[in-house]
Amino acid sequence: MTIDPETLLQRSFPLVEQRYTQRDTMLYALGVGLGADPMEREALRFVYERELRALPSMAAVLAGPGFWAREPDTGIDWVRVVHGEQHMVFHRPLPPEGTVRAQTRVTGIVDKGAGKGALIVSEREGLDADGAPLFTVRQTTFARGDGGCGDAGTPGAAPHALPERPPDAHCDLPTLLQAALIYRLSGDYNPLHADPAVAAQAGYPRPILHGLCTLGVAGHALLKTCCGYDPARLKSMQVRFSAPVFPGETLRTELWRDGNGVSFRARVLERDAVVLNNGRAEVSG
Repeated sequence: MTIDPETLLQRSFPLVEQRYTQRDTMLYALGVGLGADPMEREALRFVYERELRALPSMAAVLAGPGFWAREPDTGIDWVRVVHGEQHMVFHRPLPPEGTVRAQTRVTGIVDKGAGKGALIVSEREGLDADGAPLFTVRQTTFARGDGGCGDAGTPGAAPHALPERPPDAHCDLPTLLQAALIYRLSGDYNPLHADPAVAAQAGYPRPILHGLCTLGVAGHALLKTCCGYDPARLKSMQVRFSAPVFPGETLRTELWRDGNGVSFRARVLERDAVVLNNGRAEVSG
């Protein structure tokens, strides 16, 4: 079975209602590395129930459709699927606990050619229990085994160009060896991130970190470096996933400030590999 672009565009996804608790909020923050320094009081507010705050990037895992690329009706070679791009708009801070409703839809397929894969663009808007918007998430999935299927729908936005000057600042954050195993408990159970046999089948020497976990680490760096750990100041972020991260590696997020705009990328220090690229965030204050 192969991808039928028009069928994917018309695919019906269920309305997902998710009730999340303070425990879920803390577990997500632990999965992206908050609390690595138990003496960093501002970071502790995301992993400790006293004055608990939710990380803005947690929107990526709320009311999602699950690992739908694995469903037989999609025709997707799911073993070879990787995250390509992510764009999130935060309409207001997430409460530390609450209810979110969202429905996913596929908005575009970009065929890169036979043997080169295809990009699948999807979107969902998260609403609270009263129907007020919380966030909008747009995601591009790189289906590496599905090139030659043809284009359909609306392609995603062009990548953001980084400034041609040295970064204004950087933030180094570690990842735990067990980071992927913790992060998957927030809802992404793709075995690529846990099972060595599946990782080998996909061409990796060991399980890799979720792309959205890497994004969460960069979101932490943005909050720490540009927002004083205030979630209300981070308005949006978008990024391309350019290379995998292995749990246990250290991420350096490099940042360029231009008014309320922040350009960023992240590299793994141990391999000097850029793993997030073309990043753009909007901050206030």
